Amino acid sequence: MIEAPPLLQTGIGVVAPYDFALDRELWRWVPDDVSLYLTRLPYVPLAATVEMAMHISSPALVARSAVDVLAVSPLVTAYACTSGSFIGGLTGEARMVAAMEDAGAPTAVTTSGALLIALRQLGLTRIAAVTPYTEDLTDGLVAYLAEAQVEVVATAGLGLTSEIWTVPYETTCALVRDTDTRDAEAVFVSCTNLPTYDLIAPLEVELGKPVLTANQVTMWSALTIAGRPAVGPGQRLLAA
Repeated sequence: MIEAPPLLQTGIGVVAPYDFALDRELWRWVPDDVSLYLTRLPYVPLAATVEMAMHISSPALVARSAVDVLAVSPLVTAYACTSGSFIGGLTGEARMVAAMEDAGAPTAVTTSGALLIALRQLGLTRIAAVTPYTEDLTDGLVAYLAEAQVEVVATAGLGLTSEIWTVPYETTCALVRDTDTRDAEAVFVSCTNLPTYDLIAPLEVELGKPVLTANQVTMWSALTIAGRPAVGPGQRLLAA
């Protein structure tokens, strides 16, 4: 019996922090004709704090990791970290994109940049933000969004500095419900190391508004640039 030929694959490069633990979650947004080529920034013994965010936002460090996936010719390279891409403000985020493209990526996107693209796509300017971070790192997200003319009307954080990938859906859902306000047009759940895939659609039905998450906007943006649809039943962003 002759087997069917494999699908022609579109490649997307992903540069992730050294402690990223949710490779499988990223793949859930990806259709069968897309492959993810993941690489990680070099390990350093830092907790998930402002200090770590500043370290992993180095354009030179990000560019060096982006080079690691060039041999397999991704159409786009995504920097999959929220805090690392918002800590330097809009200018810092733009420098990270430029560094990846200067290193050879045909085009590049970051998680925080993807969030702004998603908000523009949905026509939203007022959100609530939920994070696993300490207060000072959450404040950094608020400052980045304010610079982009996005108002954060409410925030809440879990105060975690490690093992964020172990947070159960129940904890995140409760935080989203408690933080949402009537004047928030959407809720954003920050951090690519926080699991969110299965909670997005149910929370959108419950709250009656978009729920955006770090991994969702990253993959949606990268796939859109690559000309491929993201896979996420019931997620409003993917239907926009």
